[in-house]
Amino acid sequence: MEDDPVRRVRARIANACDSCKARKVKCDGNIPCSYCTRRQRASTCHYSPQHRRRTQVARTTVTPSPSAPGSDRLTRHHQSPGPRSSYSRQQSHTATPTPRVDTSQEAADDETEVPREARLLRDAQGKLIFIGDCAPLSFFQTVRQLVSSRVDANAFAQHVNRFSGSDSANSKPSHCQGSGTLPVLHRDTIPTAVAAYSSVTSGIVDLFCHTRVRDDIALWASQTERHDVSSAVHFLVLAIGYQATHEDLAVTYFDHARNIALANLTGNLTVSTIQAFVLITVFMLGSCQTNGAFLFCGIAVRAAYSIGVHRTEINARFGPETQRQRDRLWKSMRILDLFLSTSMGRPPATSDVDCTVSYSAPDEDGQEAFDILNSSVQIFLIAEEIVVEVYSRKKISYQLTEGISRRLRDWSIRWLPKLKHVIASPPAEGNGTEVTGACQVLCSYYYSVILVSRPFLMYELHKRLSDSRAGQPTTQSGLSSGKSKLADASIDAASFMVEPVAELIDKGYLQGHVPLVVSWLFASSLVLGIGLLGSFGRILEKYSRRSIQALEHFAKHDTNAGQYALIAKSLLSSALEYLEKKELNERIQRTESSSQLFGLVPREGQEALPQQSYSQSVSDRRNSPARNSGASGYLGLGTPPFGDIDTGFLGMSDSLPQTPNLSAFLEGRMDTGGEPGFGDLNLFQLLDGEGHIDLGSFM
Repeated sequence: MEDDPVRRVRARIANACDSCKARKVKCDGNIPCSYCTRRQRASTCHYSPQHRRRTQVARTTVTPSPSAPGSDRLTRHHQSPGPRSSYSRQQSHTATPTPRVDTSQEAADDETEVPREARLLRDAQGKLIFIGDCAPLSFFQTVRQLVSSRVDANAFAQHVNRFSGSDSANSKPSHCQGSGTLPVLHRDTIPTAVAAYSSVTSGIVDLFCHTRVRDDIALWASQTERHDVSSAVHFLVLAIGYQATHEDLAVTYFDHARNIALANLTGNLTVSTIQAFVLITVFMLGSCQTNGAFLFCGIAVRAAYSIGVHRTEINARFGPETQRQRDRLWKSMRILDLFLSTSMGRPPATSDVDCTVSYSAPDEDGQEAFDILNSSVQIFLIAEEIVVEVYSRKKISYQLTEGISRRLRDWSIRWLPKLKHVIASPPAEGNGTEVTGACQVLCSYYYSVILVSRPFLMYELHKRLSDSRAGQPTTQSGLSSGKSKLADASIDAASFMVEPVAELIDKGYLQGHVPLVVSWLFASSLVLGIGLLGSFGRILEKYSRRSIQALEHFAKHDTNAGQYALIAKSLLSSALEYLEKKELNERIQRTESSSQLFGLVPREGQEALPQQSYSQSVSDRRNSPARNSGASGYLGLGTPPFGDIDTGFLGMSDSLPQTPNLSAFLEGRMDTGGEPGFGDLNLFQLLDGEGHIDLGSFM
């Protein structure tokens, strides 16, 4: 009898922590909870206050007719606990009171539920595909909407507007049916192909020792029987190695290996089966077949769960060497799956629930040993937290940003100096496996910073464009505000990403298929373009051009990179044209103001005004709101204010979906004359028509 109340309290935790809510796992209610402590996330264990939902009372009144078919089931579905049951539930947990009042406006806004509407894009073959909020392509849709409505309706070419970037039309087709004959092996080029494979996959997957696999493939090439799963793995290693130099041969190897892997996909699953489908995923990513890669990655994950690769105690039964191989196989799948999930905005297939594989390897002194794979999986776990906490909830706050920022700072202290040292001191000879891996991990880190600060950048950009259009000056205090600092952090991360990529390209590295770098570099080019558009500094033009040059370099092997370069060029051109008109208008105004001092002649094409009317015109400009407009520049450098530009130049399209206006929260600023506010900009692309960013409680 004494155990019953204890069991009942344990089964009814009044409030679970935010991480357990997001991952839908059981929380014990401790501070920090056992789940966060076990996953080494005690610092981010946070409990949001409980708030009573306003819609509960309304739902209790909706009761189907008893005569309707299935009325009992519908009644149970629509009924919700009334005030009495909610009160009794709170009374049973008096040890965890909620001091905040539920009826406050801030609490209500914080708990607002927003319906989701999926965004479907067409790929190059015309098929509909799903793209989520955190994807770079979704970010492009937001940028395109803002630029087309505020700056230039023809900013992006028609073929660029239709670009989805999922499965490229120019990607090399592959066919499941094979000829049945064994492909010819070129033994003299096997070491070169294995070295190219090691360089391309470094920082993403680490399935086996590269020295050993080179010797294994050389021995395997001398055999005549090549129809087992291990043969498929060897063919796929060579296919990835030849993908950038001998594409036709690579496709031949890939088709043959995929047929073998599918033919052996039975109940008898092995580590080689998982390796084969992981390598199929890597090859399809390099050939711009993202949907196919997403599909085969799911097969690899299910096969890994089937043989217990996610449990290190099971892996340890096979000996230390096999345990290390299986543990690194799980880390590789975790990285690959989270990259696909983040780059396409789709739910991941892997999870840390019931996973015991450690993502860190301390050395003899207890310090974190340098391991590119561990650094990569750790940064992708932070990116997963950003997607879950920010983009899945459609809310962002300073408190949440600070928690994520703390984790990013901890990761930076452990890994950033080591990764930068590897990139700054590449080997004089030999392959650049470690250099390429360090670059890919570094790009993932910078993209995580962009991902968490991107909503604040769009907020600041929309505000600056709205202020310029309305003729309102941008105060210098905005430079020190929290949102402005986060916007600057997004731009700085994009600039920092471009530098190592461009330097390694100049030194001869990054020559193969690197879809991870291409995806994150595309997002950086968009950030730099809109940063230049928002008058964050003309120095961004330099970084934007370097990002375009890098994308054009990758376009030699990646068709998506070519489309990304065209998009970045269109955005840069629109930003420069906007700034040129802005500065030209200000120069005209200053010339008219100074010409009356010494009788200077205004510019050609302008008729001299009578002295009285001219003075009156200058006085009117000085007193007009447009004359006092301005914008805060990058790092405190002021940029010229926005003058009287043709209203058609910055016209708002009437066809855009209208969303709730949050201008009441934006520091008391209320646009007049029907100007669209920040709420009209859909920061989360899944919420077409009703998307907004909930910043009201944190301003």
